[in-house]
Amino acid sequence: MIDADQVLHIVLVEPEIPPNTGNIARLCACTGCHLHLVHPLGFDLSDKKLRRAGLDYWEWLSVEEHQDWPALRASLDTNRAWYAFSTKASKSLWDVRYQAGDVLVFGSETRGLAKDVREQCTPLIIPMREDAPVRSLNVSSACAIACYEALRCMLAGKR
Repeated sequence: MIDADQVLHIVLVEPEIPPNTGNIARLCACTGCHLHLVHPLGFDLSDKKLRRAGLDYWEWLSVEEHQDWPALRASLDTNRAWYAFSTKASKSLWDVRYQAGDVLVFGSETRGLAKDVREQCTPLIIPMREDAPVRSLNVSSACAIACYEALRCMLAGKR
C-alpha cells in the first residue's frame, strides 16, 4: 500500500487532450499524488471526456491550477527535486533516487516540454526501443510509469 507520506507532485505543462489529463487525475487520486495543471489548458476542466476518464475519483484528488510555469515554480518549494520527462533527455528514470515531495514534470502531447522548462529540472527519459521508428509514449502512460517507479524506489528505501 502507498502511505500518505509518500507524496509526489505531478505537473502537466499545457496539457491538450482531456482524456489524458483525466487518466492522470485518476492516477493521482489512486496514489495520493498532487496534480498541478499549468495553463494554458487545451480544454475546460468541466469537459465530459476529462471527467469520464477520471471516473468519480475527483473528490479524492488534490489538484491545483497555475497560470504559467513561473507561477508554478513560485508556488512549489524549489528545494525539492524537479524531474522533467522528455525524449530529449539522456539520463534514465531508473538512475534516480526519488524522495517524497519530488516533482515529476510532463509536457503537452504535441510539443513536449519547452527547453527553458527542461533546463530548470533534471531531464529524464523513459527508455524505449531504438530499433523501431517510435517517438514517444502517450503522456498518461509515461506519467504512470514514472509515478510508480518513483513510488517503488521510495518503498524500497523504507525496507
